[in-house]
Parts: sequence; C-alpha cells; structure tokens
Amino acid sequence: MTGPRLEMKNIRKDYFGNKVLKGINIAVEPGEVHAIVGENGAGKSTLMNILFGMPVIHSTGGFKGKILFNGKPAPSSSPEDAMALGIGMVHQEFMLLPGFTVMENIKLNREPTIPNIWSRFLGDKMKTLDIQKMRKDARASLEKLDLGIDEMLKVAGLPVGFMQFIEIARELDKDNLQLLVLDEPTAVLTEADADTLLETVKRLSKQGISVLFITHRLDEVLKISDKITVLRDGEQVATMKPEEATVGKLAELMVGRKIQAVTRKDKCETDMECPEPLLSIRNLHVEMPGEELHGVNLDVVPGEILGIGGLAGHGKIGIANGIMGLYPSTGEIVLNGKPVPLNNPIAALNSGMAFVSEDRRGIGLLLEDSIEMNIIVQAMQSQGKFLKKGIIQLMDFETSRRHTEKMIKDLDIRCTGPDQLTRRLSGGNQQKVCIAKALTLEPRVLFVSEPTRGIDVGAKRLVLNLLVELNRKAGVTIVMTSSELAELRSVCDRIAIIYKGRLEGILPPDDSNERFGLMMAGALTHHMKEVS
Repeated sequence: MTGPRLEMKNIRKDYFGNKVLKGINIAVEPGEVHAIVGENGAGKSTLMNILFGMPVIHSTGGFKGKILFNGKPAPSSSPEDAMALGIGMVHQEFMLLPGFTVMENIKLNREPTIPNIWSRFLGDKMKTLDIQKMRKDARASLEKLDLGIDEMLKVAGLPVGFMQFIEIARELDKDNLQLLVLDEPTAVLTEADADTLLETVKRLSKQGISVLFITHRLDEVLKISDKITVLRDGEQVATMKPEEATVGKLAELMVGRKIQAVTRKDKCETDMECPEPLLSIRNLHVEMPGEELHGVNLDVVPGEILGIGGLAGHGKIGIANGIMGLYPSTGEIVLNGKPVPLNNPIAALNSGMAFVSEDRRGIGLLLEDSIEMNIIVQAMQSQGKFLKKGIIQLMDFETSRRHTEKMIKDLDIRCTGPDQLTRRLSGGNQQKVCIAKALTLEPRVLFVSEPTRGIDVGAKRLVLNLLVELNRKAGVTIVMTSSELAELRSVCDRIAIIYKGRLEGILPPDDSNERFGLMMAGALTHHMKEVS
C-alpha cells in the first residue's frame, strides 16, 4: 500500500466539560515507530482510547474528527472493530485475568479447538480446546520478548513487570497485527527489560508493523522513534524527527518551562554515622511470587533516603510488601527500638510506617471513591485524624477538605476537585493520590515502591522533589524502591542492591556504573577477586 497506515484528523474530545483534545493530527506510516509524549492530562491516553474505540469514549459523548486506516474510514465503535482492522493495544493499566494462566490470557477469545464426538452432534461450541497448540503459540509470543516464564503459571501474584510482557505477548499472538499501540510499556520494567522491549519494537517495525509508542522516558523516545509528536494540555505543540530533538527540548515542549533534575547537590549533607538504626531488618523472608526474599539483613539510618534496586524478579519489590504485611513473611523488624509484627498491615501502619505500592489500582486506591476519601481514609481509620471529638465521632469535613485541597495543590493533582472519582484520573494523577494518602499518615518511615511509575517528566521531578523535601524538612526516613537506577542515584544517600532474594551489597549513589552493573548481576565480588 501507499500512504499512511493511520491518519487521525482534527481529533477533539471533551470530558465532563473539560477540553482534553483540541484538534490533534497524526499520521503513521507502515513500519514507523511514532512516539507520543506529554505530561499527565495532555491527552495521550484519551487519543489512544479514541483510536481503539474504548467504551469510556462513547459513554462520555464520543469525539469529533476523522480516523483513516490504510486510507479508508475506520470504524471506532468498539475494541472489536479496532482489532478486526489489525490494531492492537497494550493499555497502561493491566487488563489480564488474574485467575487464568499466562497461556489462557494470551489466547483469550482466540482459542484453537479440535473436534470431538460431542461436537459432531451438538455443534462447534462443544469442541475441545487444543491445549498443545495454545501452549505452542503462547510460548512463541513469550520468546519474542525473551521472557522465560512458564506459560502455565497463574497470572495472579506475578510481578507487574512480568504482567506487562504478558500483555504485549497477547498482542503479538494476533495474526493480522498491523498497528500496535504501547501505552507506557516500560514504566514498570527494569532498564535491562526495557532495552529488551525496545529491541522487540524495532524488530516489529522492520516487519512492517507500525507502532504508536507512548512513554515518559524521553531517552527511549530518542532511541527508538522515527517521528515524535508532543502534546500539551490537549494541544499538539510539535511533530518532529528524533534527530531534531533532545531530551531537554522535548521536556520544555511538554511542560512549557525548563525542567531541572533533582540531584544530590540539592540535598543537605547528612552524617551517615549513626549508633542506632531507626529501622532494623533481620533475616527477612517474603513469599511474594516472582519477588521472593531469602533472608535479608538491612539497617536504615534515621533521616536518610535509602534506595533499593536490582533486576526484576530478584526480590527488591518484596521488601516493602513483606514488611507492610501484604505477603507472608518471617524475620524480625525493629522500628525505633520496638518490634513490629509481621503479616499485620494495621500494626505496620500504627508503628509509624506508610507504604506507596507499585500497584496503585490493585492496592493503593479506592477507585469508586473521591480523591478526598482516598487521601484521608487510611489516616482516619488508623490514627483517628479528620474526626470531631465527642462521644460519637463524626468526620470533620472542613479539616478534611482543607487538607485535601492542599495536597492537590502541592502535588499538582490534575482534577476537577476533591470530589472527583479517582477512577476518572489519569494514571499519573492516580499515583499522586497514593503519595498524598501516605504523606497524610505523617510516617517516620515511608516506603515508596516505583513512585514515579507512569508519571511524566515534569511530575516526576515534582514527586522526587517532594520526597527530598519530606526527608529534609520533616525528617521522614524514606526507603525507595525503583527499577530506574538513575532515579535512585539522583536522590538516595545509599543504594542497596538485591540479587536472587538476598542483599548483594550497598553502594553510594556516585559509585561507578560498572560496579552497579556488576552488583546487579551478582558478579561484583567475583570481579574484585579477579582484579586483586
């Protein structure tokens, strides 16, 4: 064919009176990787939901504009229409069935069948699933992503990084795939896994598959894209080739101002010598599928930001989840000289700890409740905050509203107000609500797991600055887990690396890339012996 594979012309969309798309024009050629970047609320996901015919678009009044696919008007009334055309989409929020296996999720609604004695008389609906072919197809899709996971495992309990690859594998299994939409595909991946994914995207584009690549990682945009479109507040502010752009230029276009990275130079110098650790972790074992721990010993110094890094599947995510009682754990946890019971989330909260989970929708939020209720409910239940004194404790609406409005302003939560339902927020703004909820507890130790997952470059700086400010001015000790080593090195005082469920070592943030790489691969000690 000649001409663009996809054309979106003058696309406009209103949400509850807010103009979220203001005349977007995008053309994607066959085999082209077209990146779309912008802050939260810029309209990226809404644009993709329009393309894929998601019900949320039609239930809120539809959209204006035209969509052409292979030069012909494209129906966008449902995801089924989009899939029939050859459009696949991996959404920012997972759409897997937890109780099903990896294989079943990949082959869902496309299961091959074989006839049996019953189907001869009762029709095709009685045919038997061809499990052997299903396993073969699923295995082939997973191998395209270099993912060595067993296709017969249940999805429930798998690390979020694995879930992302399964989502992508499901789209790769489709025979007629011509355009693949990836919405923040590397947000939950380690740097190594992200590189693997980028290589896969390149291979797909060489096969003639077009890719719409939505991400907040601007270095990935420059590395992989053939064309870049920048959105800001629902408007298309630029479309350019990667050789015409830099990370700084893209960031300025996205937010309309220069972005200053958080660095350790912004932090007050801290004397790391401390006779008594604030938090002591001894022989911690955690049964978190895919992130198990096998006896971690770690001390956290008062007033520091301790980073926890490592490759996916080695247990770094398990530390916070285990200590906060979300997965079965054994060991000894001592906070400020007092033991903290394991396997008891309420006891963990009452001891002076708070947790921002990497799974904001599954654990962190009440999606059908307001922003205000999400921010205050945990503090109200565990600490009695926002309640009027008296025999009958009633909610103090004035104090609650004042606090919520302050958090919305401080964290730049883009919303219509405190009463807006959390499910109607963008992914990045939902994450900010999770952080606001944790900060409302005023913890002595704050665990944050992937705090900037799915957050754009401007909001990422804001969140990291907030963590640094909370640490410096309020004296909150922070334990921060992240798959982005550069993020840890920008704000942490020390970085602990977890390898195969154990503490491999602790490095200062300004240590060499080589030492970090060797430690994350479990090879630093061996390398040092060879050098000596």
